[in-house]
Amino acid sequence: MNKQNLIQQINVKKSFLCIGLDVDLEKIPQHLLELDDPIFEFNKQIIDATHDLAVAYKPNTAFYEAYGIDGWKSLKKTIDYINKNYPDIFTIADAKRGDIGNTSTRYAKAFFEDLNFDSITVAPYMGSDSVEPFLAFADKFTILLALTSNKGGLDFQVLKDKDGITLYEKVLQQSLLWKNSDQLMYVVGATRPEYFKKIRKIIPDSFLLVPGIGAQGGSLQEVCKYGLNKDIGLLINSSRGIIYASSNSDFAEQARGKALDLQKEMEIYFS
Repeated sequence: MNKQNLIQQINVKKSFLCIGLDVDLEKIPQHLLELDDPIFEFNKQIIDATHDLAVAYKPNTAFYEAYGIDGWKSLKKTIDYINKNYPDIFTIADAKRGDIGNTSTRYAKAFFEDLNFDSITVAPYMGSDSVEPFLAFADKFTILLALTSNKGGLDFQVLKDKDGITLYEKVLQQSLLWKNSDQLMYVVGATRPEYFKKIRKIIPDSFLLVPGIGAQGGSLQEVCKYGLNKDIGLLINSSRGIIYASSNSDFAEQARGKALDLQKEMEIYFS
C-alpha cells in the first residue's frame, strides 16, 4: 500500500472512512461467545459487511493485548483476513508505540513484518531517534500523535514556548525534518476542529487520522471545512458508533447501516 493506492481507493469508494475494531467481549453479541474465537468472528462479520464503504480499519491493540495470547492471535487472524480478502484496505495498528531506537525497530518489525500492518500510531515525545526506525520501512506509514481528542490532550499539547509556538505545532514542524518524513501521517482529534486550519498551514499535503467523530462528539462537517486538501487527506475514524450499533444477531447489518450513513455524508465532498 502506498499513498497513491490509498488516494485511489478513497476516490473509487467516495469515502474516507476508517472503522476502529476495538473489540470488548462485554459488548459484542452474546451468541458469539459460544465460538472458539469470538473476537475474530465479530471482526470478520463487521469487515465483510462494511469493506466496500471503508478505506481503512484500525484495531486498537490494547483491546487485543488485554486478552493475552488469545487476543494477539485474534488480532493476527483479523489482519491476515483483511490482507488476503480485501488487499485494497489500509490497515492501522493503533498501538501508540515509541521508545529508544533499537526498541522502536523491534516494534516496527512486529507490526510491519510479522503482522503486516500498513501503518502504526506512534508517540513523538522521545523525538526523532524513536520515530525514524518506523519510517525506515518502505511503503509503511507512521501516524504521529499530534493533537489528540481526549480531554487531557490539552494539558501539554497546546502549551506555548517563548515565541508563542504551541507544542503540537513544534511536533509538526520538527517531524518534517526527519528522514523519510514523506511516510508520516498525523493524528488530529475531531473535537479540535478550530485547530485544523493552522495545522494545514504546516502540513498541507499530509494525511490526518481523525478520531472523535460520533460517540466523542466530533463533527464531520467542521473537520472537512478546515481539514480537507486536494487529495481529501483525511481518514475519519469511527469505532463504537459503528461496531456496536446493535448487540443482537443483526449487528453486522446494523454496523453497515451506520457506516453507510457516514459514507453518504462523505460522498458530497467528491463533486
